[in-house]
Amino acid sequence: SPGYITPVRLPRFSQASTTFAGSAARVSGFGRISSTTTATSASLLFADVSVITNAVCANTFGTSIQSSNICTLGTSGRSPCNGDSGGPLVIQEADGAFTEVGVVSFGRANCPANAPAAFVRVTSYLQWLSTNTGIAIRA
Repeated sequence: SPGYITPVRLPRFSQASTTFAGSAARVSGFGRISSTTTATSASLLFADVSVITNAVCANTFGTSIQSSNICTLGTSGRSPCNGDSGGPLVIQEADGAFTEVGVVSFGRANCPANAPAAFVRVTSYLQWLSTNTGIAIRA
């Protein structure tokens, strides 16, 4: 939630095949503040988005979309943009905690809010994260 910082959870191993399509999500970053300027934000911005299927996303990005991607559409007139790359895509789970399901990767030129945005799918890298960081991934 805007206003304070808390650690984010990683997805569970059991969520590895979950698409999250239809889930409400939030992306945050310090990227471009509009499509008409290259200025970036001095404060952390948030955009509410909806996770879409990779098939729908591939209608825009073609074969650039792989199983290791997760995609969204803006629901608040906002989308991730240049300068947001590497930022988190989170969903709020039933217990209220936020889980990072994506990492900002790419989108359309000028970041239209009505076009898909693509993220790296965190569940595709859970084993790598566990092996290389020692973090215990929830089953």
